[in-house]
Amino acid sequence: MKILHVEAGRHLYGGARQVLYLLDGLEGRGIQTLLVCPAGSALAEAARTKVSRLYAVPMGGELDLKLVLRLRRIMRREKPDLVHLHSRRGADLLGGIAARLVGVPCVLTRRVDNPERPWLVRRKYRLFDRVITISEGIRRVLLAEGVPDEQITCVRSAVNPAPYVHRCSRTWFCKEFNVEPEQLVAGMIAQFIPRKGHRILLDALPPVLDRHPELVVLLFGRGPLEDEILGEIQHRGLAGQVRIAGFRDDLHRVLPCLDLLVHPAMMEGLGVSLLQAAAAGTPIVASRAGGMPEAVLDGESGLLVPPGDTPALGEAIERLLGDSQLRRRMGERGRQLVTEQFSVDAMVEGNLAVYQAVIGGGMSGRRRAPT
Repeated sequence: MKILHVEAGRHLYGGARQVLYLLDGLEGRGIQTLLVCPAGSALAEAARTKVSRLYAVPMGGELDLKLVLRLRRIMRREKPDLVHLHSRRGADLLGGIAARLVGVPCVLTRRVDNPERPWLVRRKYRLFDRVITISEGIRRVLLAEGVPDEQITCVRSAVNPAPYVHRCSRTWFCKEFNVEPEQLVAGMIAQFIPRKGHRILLDALPPVLDRHPELVVLLFGRGPLEDEILGEIQHRGLAGQVRIAGFRDDLHRVLPCLDLLVHPAMMEGLGVSLLQAAAAGTPIVASRAGGMPEAVLDGESGLLVPPGDTPALGEAIERLLGDSQLRRRMGERGRQLVTEQFSVDAMVEGNLAVYQAVIGGGMSGRRRAPT
């Protein structure tokens, strides 16, 4: 079996890391994997040794119509059994068109839960033999938009827990982030984009900091709103306790040292950072939106609050800060949850089952066009 994967993400955020897990798992099962990704991207560098062939090409987003021609050329050359599209940013629609032109079966992984325009849904999803959602929350969104139930399969995202299961190196952590040993530390790991909820967290923090002046909040990530959020931190007088810590590729060292992770997103397909935190035994406060209730069991591995509810967010943070035993119990339950329900093997096998069903005529029975 030969599978051509297309991922438009440039950085090793959650979605791109899932692609790396999948590529590695498929190659280990004897599946020939090919990857098309942006030229000069971190993903291209990381995937180079994990695939049979890598195509690093220009990928300019939804308006890069020439991407159809680039992908069609690669598909005709490689003659894959199936094309797997992993992201939006034009790779979904344009990749689906390219696969249709060549006559190759095509599946799409949908990682976000924000709704699309009805006219676009009606046209775009006809291009795909199967749509894989990373959570039941996203599956419900697609069903509400009119995508047929038999076209959708939920295969949850995964995390390899091994790198996260170790004791915190407190000396390193305190030196790295200028934290005193006795201080409590909360973290948020998310791109600086509106739907992730950085401003909601800033709104919730003042009463929390009044009661817990020893608290430090570290914001990890990068994105277009980074400068604006930094300006708000300074304007609100929070610079001493809320710090932007940038993008880190060593979260396996950071997460075990956090007292809790906060994720106040308004929308989230599932939340890979939530799975990483759970693997590290870090309790979580998150929004009850999208796929997050699947990654965080409310009252067991963390606390869920209504999206956008700043008082509830602050109260949940305070509850965990004030109870070290509760934090420990929730951290242990989160680690158990990841092991039981979000394994890499289960994710790889779930995707492989979809490939086998589609190639075997499980959806459309579409014939390959002449090449």
